[in-house]
Amino acid sequence: MNRILIASVLVAAATCLSVSAQHPRTAAFAQVYSPSIPTSVSLCGEKIDLDRSDMYEAFDRELTSIIYTHGTTMLILKRANRYFPELEPILRKNGVPTDLLYLACVESSLNPRAYSGAKAAGFWQFIASAAKEYGLEVNDEVDERYNIEKATAAACRYLKKAYAKYGDWASAMASYNGGMTRISKALDAQGADTSLDLYLAEETTRYPYRVMAMKAVLENPGAYGYKLRADQLYQPREYTTADVSGPVESWADWAAEHGTTYAQLRDANPWIRSLKLTNKTGKTYKVRIPKPESLSRSKAGFKTYNGEWISK
Repeated sequence: MNRILIASVLVAAATCLSVSAQHPRTAAFAQVYSPSIPTSVSLCGEKIDLDRSDMYEAFDRELTSIIYTHGTTMLILKRANRYFPELEPILRKNGVPTDLLYLACVESSLNPRAYSGAKAAGFWQFIASAAKEYGLEVNDEVDERYNIEKATAAACRYLKKAYAKYGDWASAMASYNGGMTRISKALDAQGADTSLDLYLAEETTRYPYRVMAMKAVLENPGAYGYKLRADQLYQPREYTTADVSGPVESWADWAAEHGTTYAQLRDANPWIRSLKLTNKTGKTYKVRIPKPESLSRSKAGFKTYNGEWISK
């Protein structure tokens, strides 16, 4: 071994020793805690017992996954403060439990522009065929899967139909993921009364537990280490509304005429999917125009939907 190589080895060894001395193994990691799992949870007013080991472990898996996916979970918390005040009254109006708010969180992380690899869109992740079946318009210029009010009402219609069919909300939620045909066939084939007793595709098996776990975290995020201030939550937006019953040659020009920008118009109305609107049928669209003060952090103020979301 030549002198240069020997010298290089000695320098490398010295460097390693120095790094080890500065960063001892016991100080390299933060403590990681396994969440406590309750004996039962409530979902849409129904008690779900977690004493059975498979159900306990299924809930544990989803709760652990959600609380340690820090970035996404933090964003869901912040977005929920903006969108829950808008979504909750729609759920109540349509006669479904408000726990279905957490299903929207699971579906889209409350991203109003969410679009999946399976071509599902919006808060409630409708595919085009299902959207049309439940009364939503989907084409190159208008996609009401991104219309928060209409898509939420459509999701309510689906879930009410599924609940009437199965008699429990966990099964209705499983069908939202896997489809009613699949859940019905599995219930018949396996002689079960609820999806919680079925052997299903893994994603569908996990789905109701993920909604339960999302509810647990969003009801009390501080218990799982999430610390937020009121000014860090995204604030609800306020709008004026204009009826559009004819064609629009340029939404950009329309936006300017109504005191906003094209980008802000699209953000307020993500169902608009083109620079123009042909509207040959004369359908009336309600277009939201954001109030300038609600776009200003200094003027909008800080409202909190759930006091548990703010660190005490």
